[in-house]
Amino acid sequence: MKLNLEIRPILSALLRSKTGAILVALQVAISLAILANAVYIVQLRLEVVARPSGLTEENDLFSVNISNRKPAEHTEQIATQKQDEATIRGVSGVLGVVRVTQTPLSRSGSTTGVALDRKQASTNANVSMYIASESVMKLWGLKLAEGRDFNQGEFLEIDESTSKEFPDVVIITKVLAEKLFPGQASVVGKTMYFGTGDDANATRIIGVLDRLQTHGAQVGIKGEISVILPVRLSNSPYSKYSVRAEPGQRERVMKDVEMTIRKASATPLIINMRSLQEDRSRRYRADNGLAWMLIAVCVLLLLVTASGIVGISSLWVTQRRKHIGVRRALGARKIDVLRYFVTENFMITSFGIACGVALAIGLNQLLVSKLELTKLPVPYLVGGSVIFWILGIIAVVGPAARAASISPATATRST
Repeated sequence: MKLNLEIRPILSALLRSKTGAILVALQVAISLAILANAVYIVQLRLEVVARPSGLTEENDLFSVNISNRKPAEHTEQIATQKQDEATIRGVSGVLGVVRVTQTPLSRSGSTTGVALDRKQASTNANVSMYIASESVMKLWGLKLAEGRDFNQGEFLEIDESTSKEFPDVVIITKVLAEKLFPGQASVVGKTMYFGTGDDANATRIIGVLDRLQTHGAQVGIKGEISVILPVRLSNSPYSKYSVRAEPGQRERVMKDVEMTIRKASATPLIINMRSLQEDRSRRYRADNGLAWMLIAVCVLLLLVTASGIVGISSLWVTQRRKHIGVRRALGARKIDVLRYFVTENFMITSFGIACGVALAIGLNQLLVSKLELTKLPVPYLVGGSVIFWILGIIAVVGPAARAASISPATATRST
């Protein structure tokens, strides 16, 4: 009842001096709208950064790219590749090595279209192609959802400049399986085509992976549409090898591998080495940068909003010194004065929050239409509202406490 009696004079006072209250409410509304959407975007970016690639123990993996080799016949190139693998495998601390055309998160690789029928006018999906000379599943620690890994006899050796031979079997990801065969309990044994038309290559699915990110690691399901083909290719300008080192030995092994390969070669080679951890860092550098920038914006908004509330509250205290003194002279306690300013600020903040929620929803709708974001979840609006209510109360406590400490004689003295 006592609080209800105070609300009416507070409203009356606010209506007589609306400018300050409107400025605070507007600041809260804009800050809430930006904060809720910014925090949501940060959360989405962090979820993207934290996505599993499908590979186990990523910190132990690195890639070796070798180029500047003289042109050679198919058989000689194949022999050189196998010698490279043997050389790398002989380095202390190397647990495994496989020649592969690309690696996840590297942002360097090839894609192609796949279809369910040669007669289709267009393909069903673009897939990231991992062409591996041996079982890359074992090296990378990939997990099968169904089916099996390749048998040794299923690996081919193909000169891509002269041969049109294509592997009979393929392993695909679960995301690709659901895209090609929606609602199917199992896709093992089904046929898919690389390309369309008479030249499309038919192949049979023998396994489905839980997850294997593409070389581009795009956001959404596009970043999970991958296939593995059992082929050792020749006539390529470079050779790429994926290597797994013993836990904690990667940096040392990388140096030893490079030195050993150079010593084993009769001619100078161009060797580029990069860890999967470095690929991940490069791929998500922009996402991490955006997240930290938005976090800084959120902190700045909270500080600015708090400063605005403190400034306006201090101004109101100064302007109403005599009013406060009269109330104190009529018997108002310090707690009454403090409660008056806190209640006043709570009402202004609540109005700003109500406007801010509407503004946040509108801003989110704009972002959904322009940036393909999802709708802003309700907890972000509720959490933002609570933060600004608490912030408003904390920000006004100092000025309100100073107002409550003013003695009636001082407050009513003429200046």
